[in-house]
Parts: sequence; C-alpha cells; structure tokens
Amino acid sequence: MKNPDQRRRGQLHLVLIGLTGLAISLLLFRFYWSGTNTYWSLTWNLLLAAIPFAISTLVLTTEKWIRPKLLVFPIVALWLLFFPNAPYIITDLFHLQTRGGMPKWFDLLMVMTFAWTGLTFGIVSLMDIQRVLSRLFNKSIGWIVAIGSIVLGSFGVYLGRFLRWNSWDILTSPKPLARDIYHIVLDPLAHPRTIGMTITFSAFLLLVYLTLKYVNVERQA
Repeated sequence: MKNPDQRRRGQLHLVLIGLTGLAISLLLFRFYWSGTNTYWSLTWNLLLAAIPFAISTLVLTTEKWIRPKLLVFPIVALWLLFFPNAPYIITDLFHLQTRGGMPKWFDLLMVMTFAWTGLTFGIVSLMDIQRVLSRLFNKSIGWIVAIGSIVLGSFGVYLGRFLRWNSWDILTSPKPLARDIYHIVLDPLAHPRTIGMTITFSAFLLLVYLTLKYVNVERQA
C-alpha cells in the first residue's frame, strides 16, 4: 500500500499531466483552426521547463543513496542550470497579439496555460530541492538554496528573454556568456533593466513559492 507521500506525488503527476495535456490540446486546436503553426515554440519551452522537475524527482527518489551528502550539490547545480526555463514561459506573454484569425482571449488563455504549467514544474522542483537539502543538511541550507535559486533563476530569465542565452550555452558558448554576465556584475547600475527585472521577478516568484508552499502545508495539517 502506498504511503500518503507517494499518493500525493501520484496525484501531483496526474495534475501535471492534465495541465500539459490541456496546453498541448489548445495549441493543436489553434494549429488546426488557424492553419498556421504560430506559437509552436511553446512546446519546446514547456519541454525545457519539465527538465528541472525531472531532475528534482530523480534527486527526491534517490536521496537515501546520495553519499557523501556533498555529492548532491553538483546535481543541484545541474538542476539550477535548467530551472530558469520553468518561469521563463511567463515572458512568452510578450508575444501576445491577434494572429491567424484567432481571438485574443483564446491566445491569452493558451499562453497562460503553458506559463502556469511551466511555472508549476519549476515551483514543485524547487520544493523538492529544498526538502532534500533540508533533510540532508538543515532547514537553513534548504532556505538559502531556495531563495538563492529564485534570484538566480530570475536573472536567468532575463538572460534568456533579453540576451537570448540558453541553458546549454554554458557548454557551447561559455566565454561570450561569461562576458555578458561579467559586464552586468561589474557595473550593475549601468544595467537598470537587468536589476529591475531580476528584483521584481524574484519578488513575484518568491511570493508564488511561499503561497503554494504554505497552502500545501495547510492542506497536510
């Protein structure tokens, strides 16, 4: 018989499958009705958003075999590399406009469905990482990594949306990527949009995270 944690995880997987199915169905309907493939990139963005969830699920299920405990940090670093892809889909709302004869309300609902699904993948994966680090080390480490990941993830969203960097560019184009980051860190006041977006996006993600985290705590109480 499954324990309560396993049942909740199974229910969560069903919800995520449902969200993903709805998002893809709306997009396929749009393809059919409009006769165009506008917004096809949402599927790629959603796939990237699911990667941090896949990594955190693997960490969660193999936690007891991670020895020494410090080996978890390279895995967390890999997770953090893909984490910005989850909230990134929110910025696809920038592309919202009347296209292909589809009503704007439909496109808004469709993009928001993709964005919420991606954000959910990211928030759940962040909860997983915080839970594992809290158990392996202590709650302080868990919170430090969680909040730090939100800030770095928000900065990563900026790098992806405005500077057009991807997660894998750290391997394929490390020097140009490092140069862009270096210039921002060296003189942050010269990059007000970077600072503004990172701070406001971090605040938004943190409040969403705390809301869902403590709603979940109340549900389990």
